[in-house]
Amino acid sequence: MLKHTPNWQTRWCATFLQFALLASLLAAAPVLAADNQKDADKDTYDQDSILKDAADFFGHSTEGLARVIEKAFKDHGRPNGYIKGQEASGAIGVGLRYGDGTLKLKKGATRMVYWQGPSIGFDLGGNLSKVFVLVYHLPSTEKIFQRYPSVDGSLYYVGGVGINYQQRDDIILAPIRLGVGLRAGASIGYMHYTRTKTLNPF
Repeated sequence: MLKHTPNWQTRWCATFLQFALLASLLAAAPVLAADNQKDADKDTYDQDSILKDAADFFGHSTEGLARVIEKAFKDHGRPNGYIKGQEASGAIGVGLRYGDGTLKLKKGATRMVYWQGPSIGFDLGGNLSKVFVLVYHLPSTEKIFQRYPSVDGSLYYVGGVGINYQQRDDIILAPIRLGVGLRAGASIGYMHYTRTKTLNPF
């Protein structure tokens, strides 16, 4: 039996169809990437929104606040949540920190959270202060409840405003503190986030 051998027209048509399919896939790739980016942006906060919320929360905007937020966006991109809270802390050289606040995710979920842990770098004494925490890669409000070791060398300070990073797996927390007690931003050990208030810092 003789085998049928495709003629040159058939081979040309097959090659043309392959190129046409490849071209259509390449043309669609930027559109798909843009759509994926838009979906990701819906679940995260842009830099201007965070700066406005933080300035309103602290009561005034400073160049230092804008620069530490710019630093956080440069290091980790767009956060998908934040915490507005307050802290009480005190020390004699080495100290303790207790805080509470409201966690809000861009998707809309909110809940009350508490945190406590050791710190170093405080002057003798204590203080009450506000803290604005940027939250990255948090899949749900429940996932925040664990211990977050501080990232060594992450303290960034400018114009009376400081930020440092705490990380557990992919979740990153970036507390921003302004003014009094700022040196405690260089915490050692970890910060423990809990569902209820507790006096146990560990």
